[in-house]
Parts: sequence; structure tokens; C-alpha cells
Amino acid sequence: QVQLVESGGGLVQPGGSLRLSCAASVSIFSFNFMGWYRQAPGKERELVAGIIPGGSTTYPDSMKGRFTISRDNAKNTVFLQMNSLKPEDTGVYLCKATIRTMTYWGKGTLVTVSS
Repeated sequence: QVQLVESGGGLVQPGGSLRLSCAASVSIFSFNFMGWYRQAPGKERELVAGIIPGGSTTYPDSMKGRFTISRDNAKNTVFLQMNSLKPEDTGVYLCKATIRTMTYWGKGTLVTVSS
């Protein structure tokens, strides 16, 4: 059974940074795609950043320049570096992974951006 465990969330002031981690229970090379999504209060879940085994990354235009997704293959972990955080970045950040037609989600980690 594939498990994804997120960590690294917390309370941060506007303009601050956080680094989130998503640890997988299997080799991340198994996945066709891994991504970070954000679930903000009252809003639909949205893609924040994605990465594929070849290393290509994707970001929505609103996230480009502030968020960076990366991975450590040896640790089966994907990271999300978030800089210049804004109050509107507040939400639960969830890790998603797909293997062919199967999709797996972590339980998420809460990020609160507030002064």
C-alpha cells in the first residue's frame, strides 16, 4: 500500500518561508507524477507544483517564482520550498502521487500565513 506523509507546515509571518516534505513508502520512481496541492478554506483544491520522474516541473502561473518543487530520490521524498509567503497561501497542503490509473493522497500539512 502506498503511503504519503507530509510534514513541515506551521505558522509563518507574511514574507516568510517554509519547506514542506512528502515522504513516500515506495520508490518515487514508481510514480508517473507527484504534486503538491493546496486546499484553502472555502476554495477548491488547486495544484501548487508538480514533478515527473524525468525531473520536469510544472507550476501554475500564480505560483511561479515563489514555489519550488524538488525531490530526493534516495529518501523517496518530494519537497516544496515556499518563499515570500502571503496570507492567501494559507491552507492545507497535500501531496499527491499517481501510478498509471491509481491516485494516492497524503493527509496534508497545515500552513498558516499570518502576522
